Amino acid sequence: MIKKIALLIAFASLLFSNSFNVNQNINSFSLADQFDKIHTVNGNIKTIVVSFEKGTGADINEFLDKKPADFLQKNNAVFIANISGMPSIITKLFALPKMKKYKHNILLIYDEKDTRFLQKEDKSTVYKLENGVIKSINYIEKEDLEKTF
Repeated sequence: MIKKIALLIAFASLLFSNSFNVNQNINSFSLADQFDKIHTVNGNIKTIVVSFEKGTGADINEFLDKKPADFLQKNNAVFIANISGMPSIITKLFALPKMKKYKHNILLIYDEKDTRFLQKEDKSTVYKLENGVIKSINYIEKEDLEKTF
């Protein structure tokens, strides 16, 4: 009986959980970048780096700013910044104009209800994929960025 209840709870949590997990296919999804251009993330992508905080986002932008403009494309990677917690006035007046100065694309999550990506405080999340299937999820700091690619 206890096994059935535990199994039911596990199944219910999977059913209502919408976060990406290891061995899950991400299918394809689209997000706008800092220029409002839509990008589709699909099975060709090998690495997804996600930032949820200003500090981790700044670390990733600093790292990518030192790389060639096509660094993400050549590495089949995308950088996603979750800015859903940022007040829209701050986003429009300060964050987006600053992001538009970068030579790399930053895909943006505006929706607070978008919980596909896992997060840990003061860390960025890195998803490694093969043919659209998540093979690993890691939480990294600034020092780990070089070996991520």
